Amino acid sequence: MQIATAFSLSSDTAQAAAEAVSEIRTQLDKDADLLIVYYTENHDPAVLNSYLSETLPDAAIHGTSSCLGVMSNQGFHSDEGVGLGIWAVSDPGGSYGTALVPLGDDPLATGREAVEKAMAKTGRPGELPDLIWFSSTPGCEESLLQGIQSLVGEDVPVAGGSAADNSVAGDWTIFDADSSDTSGVVVTLFYPSVELSYAFHSGYSPTETTGVVTRAEGRTIYEIDNQPAAEVYNRWCGEPFEASLIKEGGNILASTTLHPLGRHVGESSSIKQFKLSHPDSITAGGGLTLFSDIQEGDQLVLMTGSIDSLTSRAGRVTSAALTMGEFERDEISGALIIYCAGCMLTVKDSMSSVVDSVNAALGDAPYLGAFTFGEQGCFVDAGNDHGNLMISTVVFGK
Repeated sequence: MQIATAFSLSSDTAQAAAEAVSEIRTQLDKDADLLIVYYTENHDPAVLNSYLSETLPDAAIHGTSSCLGVMSNQGFHSDEGVGLGIWAVSDPGGSYGTALVPLGDDPLATGREAVEKAMAKTGRPGELPDLIWFSSTPGCEESLLQGIQSLVGEDVPVAGGSAADNSVAGDWTIFDADSSDTSGVVVTLFYPSVELSYAFHSGYSPTETTGVVTRAEGRTIYEIDNQPAAEVYNRWCGEPFEASLIKEGGNILASTTLHPLGRHVGESSSIKQFKLSHPDSITAGGGLTLFSDIQEGDQLVLMTGSIDSLTSRAGRVTSAALTMGEFERDEISGALIIYCAGCMLTVKDSMSSVVDSVNAALGDAPYLGAFTFGEQGCFVDAGNDHGNLMISTVVFGK
């Protein structure tokens, strides 16, 4: 297996794709079998789809929009919110299949159909993949994951991140070699010729502040401990929100990045694992909307983070993936990394340090990282899940 990465800061979509593909070809001995593409909202996915499928017709293609830019072993790539990156694999001994399915009325069926279509393209019908790389538009990631698991079971790791734009305005897109869409899911099934490993963590620590969800629906918490959720959360955070905001509602996304809500999902090496939910807004009735599903009876923990913890955590999560796979740094051909867009926006001025931490963990092996509006990964002994403000990493051996 060979892995290569390339980027472009050109705002012209065709030129950006051409520049990245040209660089990819200088790094690979043979044409790529798989391209994973992350790009900012200014780029036209139909143009990317057309150029890449015509230029590399034998490659599976998986494309997802990313917030403000991308990162790779070559740095943090963003020019006033414009950037494109390509992660390419040449692996004659492996098989890869990608499929996009528009979101229908039944997300479970959509998730299942995407895997069925991708599997049909791999030449491995009925054989479970080693990994499913997952990218959906935001909104029903949990249901899509359930649909995938209804077909492949719970032992196949699923990792990836939700499509993003630059301002949470809904300008996200996804594409594969055949089509593009603003609502749906694209998955890639990996049957690589090498071993792989993964990790799914956050850069946050639990506090002693806890509560129980006593009324909720979908992605909105209405009550915590039988009290209005926004009032409780405001109190937990030291009352940063004015009374008028609590009463009338409004967006609080930028103010809550360092204080997400966590749920304990298990332990790994005696370390508690949490999946996080990012409070997005306060409703007029005093509820809290999130970027992930919530259930009545869920036990909530107020989490806390800092610029330093979010900056260093990407490298530590990558090191955890190596440790889980018992890889040394010189045994790695490359990696894929998902880093929450909310975290990136919080530590934007320190993104060079984030890149340095990952490079140190990987020994400068090639990787591509995207900034997403939801993260998917596999917890040790707790299975696949969707969360917010998380880091999801997959590393590949040689």
